[in-house]
Amino acid sequence: MSEKVLMKGNEAMAESAIRAGCRFFFGYPITPQTELAAYMSKQMPKCGGTYLQAESEIAAINMVYGASAAGARVMTSSSSPGISLKGEGISYMAGCDLPGVIVNVQRGGPGLGGIQPSQSDYWQATRATGHGDFQIMVYAPSTVQEMADYAYLAFDKADEYRIPVMILADGMLGQMMEPVLMPEPKTELPEKPWATTGHHNKRKHNIVDSLYLTPDALEGLNRERFERYETIKANEQRAELFMCDDAEIVLVAFGASARIARSAVVAAREKGIKAGLIRPITLWPFPTNAFESVMDTARDFLVVEMNMGQMVDDVRLVSEGRVPVEFFGRTGGIIPTPAEVLKRIEAAHEKVGE
Repeated sequence: MSEKVLMKGNEAMAESAIRAGCRFFFGYPITPQTELAAYMSKQMPKCGGTYLQAESEIAAINMVYGASAAGARVMTSSSSPGISLKGEGISYMAGCDLPGVIVNVQRGGPGLGGIQPSQSDYWQATRATGHGDFQIMVYAPSTVQEMADYAYLAFDKADEYRIPVMILADGMLGQMMEPVLMPEPKTELPEKPWATTGHHNKRKHNIVDSLYLTPDALEGLNRERFERYETIKANEQRAELFMCDDAEIVLVAFGASARIARSAVVAAREKGIKAGLIRPITLWPFPTNAFESVMDTARDFLVVEMNMGQMVDDVRLVSEGRVPVEFFGRTGGIIPTPAEVLKRIEAAHEKVGE
């Protein structure tokens, strides 16, 4: 049985991906995710895999496209501005129904911004990873253990639904070290009869392409793809509820912010305030079911993020005006403190008590 090891978040994701059967990694260095690529450069040759530092992020995502089309489990990683450069390739992958895992260890922005932790790519990940009608699955881990767990799971879900999957982390999680129990290496991977592996005169050619000049054909494919997205929404929502059984002030936070929000909830409970936390783990599909379960007691939602309020709209959509939605966040790479969040909980408590 595996023992826990002390690992940095970036390295835990890399090791877990290898254990999930990833044998191709294409990337380009950028802080604060470089340790992931560095780990892959050392370990991939040892397991018969391929590590290649591409000449750019654009080149890297197109290498992911090619390896995925050939049926391989493949991964790339970057940080915020690098993910923007990968956007066109991610759209091509979605248009070809190709699986793949993309890691974004977020930094402050827009532009070059700064190398400190941020969560300001929520909109990009859930709304506009690239052009066209498509979605990708997005996991938001909040511990190093979850970074390993969801990097491992992401490959299975990418293959199951033939969809790109993103791990949306941040510089704080990528750089911190915690004990991790690694998953067992996979010994069998799913067959991919659609892959371009050569037909050997035994079947028709498999063609991977996202170009459809006939409008009816493109519309039909988009509609079929969105039917699959509805299946993902029904089956793949994930969230953690913390102290929500009787919560009146319900915090909503993901990733690193959720760690801070959890401490603030505990402090609020010690003061007699009925606070709780919904932690979305899947940012897409957004865990609407978790919110429905607290609507009877919730009197206020407080969204806590390391950005200017990007998840707020999703919380308002699921609330549908039944519960007020407020926001507290820090940006520019500043991490909010539990004390700051507690003050906002106390203010919300006074407001709903009026």
